[in-house]
Amino acid sequence: MHEFPVWQLGSLQIDISTFIAITVSAIITFVVARLAVRNLSVDNPSKMQNFLEWVVEFVHNLIASAMPLNRVKPFISLGMTLIMFIFISNLLGLPFGIVTEVHHAYPALGITEELLQSKGGHLELAWWKSPTADLSVTAGLALIVFILVHYLGLKMNTKHYAKHYFHPFPIFLPINLIETISKPVTLALRLFANIYAGEVLISTILMLGVIGTPFLAAWQAFSIFVGAIQAFLFTMLTMVYISQAAIHEEDH
Repeated sequence: MHEFPVWQLGSLQIDISTFIAITVSAIITFVVARLAVRNLSVDNPSKMQNFLEWVVEFVHNLIASAMPLNRVKPFISLGMTLIMFIFISNLLGLPFGIVTEVHHAYPALGITEELLQSKGGHLELAWWKSPTADLSVTAGLALIVFILVHYLGLKMNTKHYAKHYFHPFPIFLPINLIETISKPVTLALRLFANIYAGEVLISTILMLGVIGTPFLAAWQAFSIFVGAIQAFLFTMLTMVYISQAAIHEEDH
């Protein structure tokens, strides 16, 4: 496996490959969204507009499966952003890899003489990967969802939100707290594990050289499917958690 360059900024360690990839992913998501809403037309919709309408309808139905239909509209933008950003992020590591060989120590990138010696005097640095193949990125996404869920719960369901921690009996408080904490943890780990495992397998196949070409093509095609499924699951579970926290049972 390749090493990833790490920028030492004081006590903070920044994975440069992840930083580059997540920036590119955000830019692509913004550009795609901007192009999709440009030149909208009722009489003569473009292919991009037709595709956008299909995606919006898909996300609308996805959210509607988690909460009452009359509560869906405020969350469509959130659902669209999540599913687009995560899907694009999942696929960034598939097309190509950027690897350079290092023979000298670069402490600013976390490359020490000891590390070089342990690798035989040279090191291969990978500058490109899917950002969701980094646990810190998926944990960050899960943390945003965690904060958003509880904020909406307190704002939209103030009367009943705190009570659910003591449901059905006060003795269940510890169990309900563990369940609450486990939600963002499983969100982060599920997304990270699937994308990371896929990229590890791609790196392994590349070691086979020409022999691995058909296996690489097949796995990359399957990885597109896996990336789509993981984006769908993350978005779907986010909407389920929002519905559970922010919408009282009487609204269902």
